[in-house]
Amino acid sequence: MPSHDRPTTDPRPTTGADATAPATADADAGQAADGRAATEQALFEAFGGIRGTVETILPGLLFVAIYTVSKDLHVSAIAALAVSLVLTAVRLVRRDTLKHAFSGVFGVAFGVVFAMMTGNAKDFYLPSMLYTLGLALAYIATTLAGVPLLGLILGPVFKENLSWRTRNPGRKRAYAKSSWAWGLILLAKCAILFPLYWWANTAQLGWVLVALKLPPFLLALWLTWVFLTKAPPPIDVFAEMEAEEEREKAQRAAAERRSAEGEVLDAVAEDLGHGLAAEVAVEAARRPQGPRHRR
Repeated sequence: MPSHDRPTTDPRPTTGADATAPATADADAGQAADGRAATEQALFEAFGGIRGTVETILPGLLFVAIYTVSKDLHVSAIAALAVSLVLTAVRLVRRDTLKHAFSGVFGVAFGVVFAMMTGNAKDFYLPSMLYTLGLALAYIATTLAGVPLLGLILGPVFKENLSWRTRNPGRKRAYAKSSWAWGLILLAKCAILFPLYWWANTAQLGWVLVALKLPPFLLALWLTWVFLTKAPPPIDVFAEMEAEEEREKAQRAAAERRSAEGEVLDAVAEDLGHGLAAEVAVEAARRPQGPRHRR
């Protein structure tokens, strides 16, 4: 057989490092996948997921749709508030978290009250616009202060609390980048909406606001996911506290065990002492006494 037709083999022996490399790579890939899944779950929980998004969009959409057709501020406002209350009631019946539902109800209620007080239908959107502006400034100000707002929001969700501030600098940078993203995106949104508040009519402002509900939110959420999945994993301070409690319990149990063993040893030593004393006394009693000397 010609030499070029012969099967060739690698003469170098396979080392332990070569054998474990695929397993290590698989483990790293598994950890990365788990980290992405945990990040997605945390973001889903923090920002309400699909239902929270619907509860945010639907009241404003209903308001602008009814107002575009009827031009009736009262009917539009009552319909928006009613659907918000219904969504909250559904959460109550299902015993789901009420955080996002209540925030939606309060937002709609403020808009309804404000619009009713001024008689201007555009004022229905003003409280939420001011809230968006304040939130954008809060994201930027807290990041400049070294305490990114997104870290304060997501820290408890990831069970890391504020450990990222001093013990996890890579994660702190990720929270800072994410907070910058949220702040700048929300500022860009405000830069579109506030001029429309002054120049556009109610229907135009309402439809633009509804259209700008989801895309900026999804963009900021996606950037947050990108930054956090590339960051070091969170430090589970709750697990650390539980481990510390277990160590303290083990130390207390060991101390109690040593104390009990010491008491047993002391009792045994005391019994042995009494026994030896008794034996000495008996032995002394058995010894014959010498004759007494006469005076």
